Amino acid sequence: MNGVGDVDGERRDPRPDAAKWFLSGDDDDRARYRDAMRRACDLVLDEFAAEATPYSGATPEEVDDALARFEMLPHEGDGVAAALDRTEPILRNSVGVSDPTCIAHLQCPPTIPALAAEALLTATNQSMDSWDQSPAATQLERRFVGELCDLFGYEDGDGVFTSGGTQSNFVGLLLARNKVVLEEYGVDVQHEGLPPEARDLRILCSADAHFTATQAASHLGLGENAVVTVPTDDDRRLSMAAFDEAVADLRERGKRPFAIVATAGKTDFGSIDPLGPLAERAAELDCWYHVDAAWGGALALSDDHADKLAGIEAADSVAVDFHKLFYQPISCGAVLVRDASAYDLIDRNAAYLNPVRDDDAGVPNLVSKSVQTTRRFDALKPFVTMQALGREGLASMVEYTIDLAADAARLVEADPDLRLVHDSDLNVVVFRYVPDHGRDGGGPADGPVNGPSADDLNEAIRDSLLDDGEAVVARTTVDGETCLKLTLLNPRTTREDLRDLLREISDRGTALEPTTDDRHA
Repeated sequence: MNGVGDVDGERRDPRPDAAKWFLSGDDDDRARYRDAMRRACDLVLDEFAAEATPYSGATPEEVDDALARFEMLPHEGDGVAAALDRTEPILRNSVGVSDPTCIAHLQCPPTIPALAAEALLTATNQSMDSWDQSPAATQLERRFVGELCDLFGYEDGDGVFTSGGTQSNFVGLLLARNKVVLEEYGVDVQHEGLPPEARDLRILCSADAHFTATQAASHLGLGENAVVTVPTDDDRRLSMAAFDEAVADLRERGKRPFAIVATAGKTDFGSIDPLGPLAERAAELDCWYHVDAAWGGALALSDDHADKLAGIEAADSVAVDFHKLFYQPISCGAVLVRDASAYDLIDRNAAYLNPVRDDDAGVPNLVSKSVQTTRRFDALKPFVTMQALGREGLASMVEYTIDLAADAARLVEADPDLRLVHDSDLNVVVFRYVPDHGRDGGGPADGPVNGPSADDLNEAIRDSLLDDGEAVVARTTVDGETCLKLTLLNPRTTREDLRDLLREISDRGTALEPTTDDRHA
């Protein structure tokens, strides 16, 4: 050995053989990448798009058995082709999110432009925690956020991309907490922690708000009891009368309401809280006003529905998800603030990422706005989608699916075996199979010895549709009753698809329901 890489005076490549599996400008590397992507594309088309329609029906045990023959951490690999082939049972047993009857959750079918963008951003692997790791990506995200702020009426706003609504809601309440503690108690939470007085801080939100408001309060050291849930009205919107009563009660007990969380699109009901009146209350009470528009934020794209968000421009922060009604692959969200200086409340400098001299030189660094360090270049996905389809194209899909939900509600109301539970502002329909042909209560609903209860019937209908691979429908509980839910994000779903599905639900309910003789046996 004459030196590193030398054997008997002959030069050899010291790199491991596995180093060939990286993308570079080398012709062989480019060929391997192209072959791998072609194989991946074929698998998606043949094993997922063609087979996962909407689900295989495999049980958890069956899926586990299909995977059990593969070592998760094999000692040696046998190449990318063999590795990709082993994804077949994974792709076949995924839910087909683009299938017209995969309509359970806020899990959208992603657009093809966004899927192409996903390939671009993963290949370039830009990391958004410093400008020198993501120069063009940083500039694009800043410009995209700027136009988002314009969309929501923020003249001096700012924002950052997040993993989704959970993180966005957390950031909004993090800023709110830091602001009130600094201004009222003179304590910098980042350096000193929470003062004892913080035990009296309270967050107000609807009883139907997303659980992440309570989760955030826990993570922020305020405790889940810091969240005061306000009853809703008959339309599942936060009741302003109940809100005022809750505030009066808090003041009487010496508690300080410091944040209001309004929801624009509740998970079960799609309802939108009274954004304007809540903005007025926030100003009167000197509260931070956060709007969780993870679902309903896309209404801002539509001339027909944007007025439903009236008042959102007064919010101090807004959460919006792109992996819902903007039709992007998971994960892709953003949190926006009305006043860009709000991010000073969580600012920090790390010498290896965003040294102070970079700030002085005008080098943008997004890490100080985020609770993440390493962060994906997710802004590329909605950018490419917008360039391909435009706001008008996305708005047309939002409008179609909202109209589709209205059609589905009418179909439910026309079926004597079904009962509509909630008529939504957005594209969700909550309903219930009513046992014994129109009678909800008595008979099976009371749980007779020889027949299932109404709740059990609705549960069984949903399970049987999934087990047979016929449809992916959600279940939820409303006022103690088990209900079925259609979340109609898919613009490929038609009224005929829904008519057939609702007929199937009625037929399955009738088949599962015991006969009169059975009930009186």
